[in-house]
Amino acid sequence: MEYKDLVQERYSCKSYLDTQIPEDKLQYILNCGRLAPTAKNLQEQHIYVVQSKEGLAKIDQITPCRYNAPTVLVIAFDSRNVFTYPGGKRDSGIEDATIVATHMTLAAKDCGIDSCMVNKLDPDEAAKILSLPANEKILMFLDLGYASPEAKPLPNHSNRKDLKDTVSYI
Repeated sequence: MEYKDLVQERYSCKSYLDTQIPEDKLQYILNCGRLAPTAKNLQEQHIYVVQSKEGLAKIDQITPCRYNAPTVLVIAFDSRNVFTYPGGKRDSGIEDATIVATHMTLAAKDCGIDSCMVNKLDPDEAAKILSLPANEKILMFLDLGYASPEAKPLPNHSNRKDLKDTVSYI
């Protein structure tokens, strides 16, 4: 699929078939995340693949936004292994994990897998329920699966501001 088509056709899927993703496609998606750029190439991301009945039940405790996805990726980062920006007011953890998640979202679409980035969750509570190490911070969940026949983009999906409203030259 051409990149321009991929980014135009991808949407946040909110209804999945109960069909597991083939392992080769999952590995492709995970590898595309592994190749994402990170500050100083620290690669602080840690991706947890949740597919078991027990694991998905925990995800359902945390958020109502699994939408029956058979695979959920928990996108986290190691807070001990981040680049602290000059001035010390922020670090690279959130942005690097976001870049990784974006790569995986686009890779999923590239191989015919639908997705939804989920941020309707309490990261600290989710880390506790999933028994993550204290140094790992959850950014989001990434639902993966095949869209059900009734799935469609939200009504506002195609609404985009004009570039003149979001881009300035200085």
